Amino acid sequence: MDYTSVLWTLGVSFVLAVLIGPLFIPLLRRLKFGQQVRTDGPESHLKKSGTPTMGGIIILVALTIAFLRFADRGPQYWALIVACLGFGLIGFLDDYIKIALKRSLGLTAKQKLLGQLLFSAIFCWILIDMGHSTVVSVPGTDWSLDFGWAYYLLVVVMFLGATNAVNFTDGLDGLLAGTSALAFGAFAIVAVEAAQPQSAVFSAAVVGAVLGFLVYNAHPAKIFMGDTGSLGLGGGIAGIAILTKTELLLVVIGGVFVLEMLSVIIQVTSFKTRGKRVFKMSPIHHHFELSGWSEWRVVTTFWFVGLLLAGAGLLLFKAS
Repeated sequence: MDYTSVLWTLGVSFVLAVLIGPLFIPLLRRLKFGQQVRTDGPESHLKKSGTPTMGGIIILVALTIAFLRFADRGPQYWALIVACLGFGLIGFLDDYIKIALKRSLGLTAKQKLLGQLLFSAIFCWILIDMGHSTVVSVPGTDWSLDFGWAYYLLVVVMFLGATNAVNFTDGLDGLLAGTSALAFGAFAIVAVEAAQPQSAVFSAAVVGAVLGFLVYNAHPAKIFMGDTGSLGLGGGIAGIAILTKTELLLVVIGGVFVLEMLSVIIQVTSFKTRGKRVFKMSPIHHHFELSGWSEWRVVTTFWFVGLLLAGAGLLLFKAS
C-alpha cells in the first residue's frame, strides 16, 4: 500500500479534532467537569485545578470518524475498535464517576481490571477467529518463538501494561499527546511496510487526533484528556503492536511509556522494602519538575526522547 490514504486519514482526523475542541471545551466548563489536582504533587500544578478534563472524547471521536471513513472492514478493523474504544470506555466511566459523580476514586481497581480483562478477551477471540500467528519475533534478529496458547496471556499482559504505562505518562501539558503522536507515527510506518492497511490507517487517525488535541492541550493546557484518552491510546497502541506482529518492538517505540511505568514500580518497591524513595516523585516526569526543570522543558525533552526511540524502533524493524 502507499501512504496516500494514511496521509488523508491523518489530515481528516486532525481537522476534526481541531473543530470539535471549541465546541466541546465550553460544554465541559458548563458541566463543571474540571480536573482535580493532586495536593501532594508539584505546587505549580495547583493552578490547573478546574481545567476541563475528559478531553479524550475529542481524540476518540475524531480518530473513529476518520478510521470509519478510510479503513476497510475486516477482522483487524474490529480488533482495533475493541482495543481503542473498549479501553477508552473504561477510562470514560472512571472519569465520569470521579468528576460528575464526585467519587474521587472512580472505578475500583477490581472494576477496572474486570473491564480490561473483558476487552482483552474479546480482542483475543478476534485474533483466534482470524488465525493470527502466535509466533513472537525478536526485533533486529532472526530469532522467534511460537508461544502457542500462552500467546494470549502475553496479549492480556500487553494490554494491561500498555494502558497503565500510557496512563502514567499523562501528567503534564502536552506530554502524552506529543509522545503518543510519535509512537503511533512510527507504527503507521511499520504497518504500511507490513502491508496492513487497517493498522496503518488507524495509526494515522490517532496521530491526527492527538495532534489536533495538542492544539488545546499544549502548555498552558485548556483541556486534559483524562483516563478516557490515556486508556484508549494505551489499548490502541497495544492492539497495533499485536496486529503488526511487532509485540516486542512496542517496548522500544513506546519506550517513554515504559520508562514512566518503571519509575513508578521502582519508587513503590523501594519505599515498601527500604522505606526510601529513589525519585523525588513518580512518575519520573514529576521528578524532573521537582528538580527545577520547567514543565515545558520536561515535555520537550520527553518528546525528543520519544522521537529517538521511535527512530530506533523503525531501524530495528527494518533490520528484522
